[in-house]
Amino acid sequence: MERAYNFNAGPAALPLDVLKEAQAELLNFNGTGMSVMELSHRSKDYEAVHNQARELLRKLLSIPENYDVLFIQGGATLQFSMVPMNLMLPDKTANYILTGVWSEKALDEAGKEGSTRVGASTAEQKYRSIPESADLDLRPDDAYVHITSNNTIYGTQWKHFPDTKDVPLVADMSSDILSKPLDISRFGLIYAGAQKNLGPSGVTVVIIRKDLLERSPKDLPIMLNYNTHASKNSMHNTPPTFAIYLLGKVLGWVERYGGVKAIEKLNDMKASMIYDAIDQSGGFYVGHADKGSRSVMNVTFNLASEELEKKFLAAAREKGFVGLNGHRSIGGCRASIYNAVPVEACEALREFMLEFKAKN
Repeated sequence: MERAYNFNAGPAALPLDVLKEAQAELLNFNGTGMSVMELSHRSKDYEAVHNQARELLRKLLSIPENYDVLFIQGGATLQFSMVPMNLMLPDKTANYILTGVWSEKALDEAGKEGSTRVGASTAEQKYRSIPESADLDLRPDDAYVHITSNNTIYGTQWKHFPDTKDVPLVADMSSDILSKPLDISRFGLIYAGAQKNLGPSGVTVVIIRKDLLERSPKDLPIMLNYNTHASKNSMHNTPPTFAIYLLGKVLGWVERYGGVKAIEKLNDMKASMIYDAIDQSGGFYVGHADKGSRSVMNVTFNLASEELEKKFLAAAREKGFVGLNGHRSIGGCRASIYNAVPVEACEALREFMLEFKAKN
């Protein structure tokens, strides 16, 4: 079977090896005579899957012991609400750094729970860049500071994270977690929907410093309280078992590849291929993001006219490229090159871009 060149922004490409492993085990997992989707989440077979995924994530990201790893449903969008519900303090203000649509949505939800403010924004520049450290309004009495580490729509990414000192730094890392090494100790809380870089849709990873669990009000609805998930090993109710199973498979693939440092080198190489095609095109292709803020995960660009973009995208579809349309809110083109997108797909895209330019 011929595989598509999958550049979807999410749900996104999964490693072929992982899909083959899951296919082989689909009807009979671990000699149980059942699919992992049919196992009781209280069974020893599933519990081993669950715990292995959690511990492998700890290992790959070097997560310290004073952090909990939670598996929650509802995607990053639910975390837009859960973060302020659990971390907002009555006498403090939550600080949101705006770098795109998803940080705007996070701010909107937080405003329903308490006092918020904008510590910096690049909206006036059409979100082409990440704010400079000197432009961030960080205050010691902030409840927390929220950032979106990678902006899928605009193709920008934080290269250096702000130093918020004693104020917890909260990061939505849905689209670049596991793409490079992280110093987890710099963050109070990290959340990430799995469907871009970790696995399939259906599970959200939350990494939270344990002392912050004390902030959660006791009158929160039970499933919206981080303590519920932390105290029950993320199994207070039925977790998304198949999504967590595949998450574990993806983590195993990263480990076999050589870990996060090896994946980072691979991602840098893939991104360079496509950005070089843009930069060497003489203005035929124009990147949306400023060079210093370019995302390694989402390459966004435009052509000279909307008509030419339509022609480019139509020709790309005929060649087997999927998901190159820009987000509906800004248009243009976008190549999402998450961990599982193979080098061969990026090479093929680069060659197609050069060929299309030569013909047009």
